[in-house]
Amino acid sequence: DWPMITRLVEADYAARIVTPSPERITFWLRELRTPTLLIDVAGAAAGASRISSVDRPLLRHAVAGDVAALAAALRAEEESEREADRAYWAPLRADLEALRARRRTRDRSQDR
Repeated sequence: DWPMITRLVEADYAARIVTPSPERITFWLRELRTPTLLIDVAGAAAGASRISSVDRPLLRHAVAGDVAALAAALRAEEESEREADRAYWAPLRADLEALRARRRTRDRSQDR
């Protein structure tokens, strides 16, 4: 999902960069995952970037124009999101596997 979301937000940025609304800038600051684009938005909207950095601290690197630190922070953000996703799905996956096992057991007993 991460690469697809990245591309979709980049496309949104490209389509609306000429006259972005404040809401669109806030959206980009929250969702962009491309260092150079984040730096561009942060540079054009420093006030919004500082406000948004409360919720997304890696924006401080974007405001500073630090590509290397921003790229590293984005990788860490991605890994954190992936881990949260794994944690979310683990119990659901276990429930599904238990249902499948019960079904197989039931089906075997009906075949006898």
